[in-house]
Amino acid sequence: MPRVLITGALGQVGTELTLALRERYGVSEVLASDIRSPGPDHPAANGPFQLLDGLDAAGLLATVQKQGVQEIYHLAALLSAVAEAKPALAWHLNMQSLINVLDAAHACNCRVFAPSSIAVFGPDTPRDQAPQLTSLRPTSMYGVTKVAGELLCDDYARRYGVDVRGLRYPGLISASAPPGGGTTDYSVEMYHAAARGEAYTCFLSPNTALEMLFMPDAVRATLELMDAPREGLRYPNAYNLAGMSLTPAAIAAEIRRQLHRFDLPHFEVGYAPDPVRQAIADAWPNSINDAAARQDWGWRPTYDLRRMTGEMLEALTHRPTGGMTHGA
Repeated sequence: MPRVLITGALGQVGTELTLALRERYGVSEVLASDIRSPGPDHPAANGPFQLLDGLDAAGLLATVQKQGVQEIYHLAALLSAVAEAKPALAWHLNMQSLINVLDAAHACNCRVFAPSSIAVFGPDTPRDQAPQLTSLRPTSMYGVTKVAGELLCDDYARRYGVDVRGLRYPGLISASAPPGGGTTDYSVEMYHAAARGEAYTCFLSPNTALEMLFMPDAVRATLELMDAPREGLRYPNAYNLAGMSLTPAAIAAEIRRQLHRFDLPHFEVGYAPDPVRQAIADAWPNSINDAAARQDWGWRPTYDLRRMTGEMLEALTHRPTGGMTHGA
């Protein structure tokens, strides 16, 4: 049984990954950590938890050594929109915390999962079906840190033999944690507003197409990548990952189609594009080609927009869906 450490366990990915890893290895085998304490209802509070700052290299190393950690899932970061407002902090936090994790992994012979992002792409990347190998010239600080992070992980793997892996996550949609300042967070906000019976004003234009993935698929992809034999991985820390290319208008339309199943009122959506986040979205591709992940470790998404919307509204309204969540 590996002893697992999760940094940033209170974020969107960390919340659901904590649940999944504790189901897999047992609650006592997974140490969740963050810079703030979890509320009593958060999954991280149901097992080992430690206040831990990824910028504290000595504290991180001491934790890894003391706990006998064998795998680190490094999720602490400033996301795209927040990073644009605080670029110096984003560079410092995203890069130095990664260096500290990789140094601890090297010292203690740990495996590492360090996610990358759709943000590595930029205006030079093909807009449709962005390939695995392509121009990486992002126009956001978050994207800059993710490209640098991919290269840094490559260097630690080559120089020190650290087994570090990562996925270029697209926009992630989840009902388990509030949005954390990402460019695709409008989607999560939209579902929350619909479940409350409120109108919503979207910060992207209605036809802005971006690659999205439902969080259960993202968590499963993470675990599948970590389970895959290392020798079969051509791009171990930078695999493209895709699910659904969606626009705000398409998500709003699907929500409206399912409102009656949850006794929700009509859902009004307006659009007031935020210049910063719209510019970030416009620099990202409409869709992503994940053929390498499919070929190398058998990746396949299982959720489409209809199924995801049913599960999101069920989770946010706490009402049964009549079995639809098990459909295609």
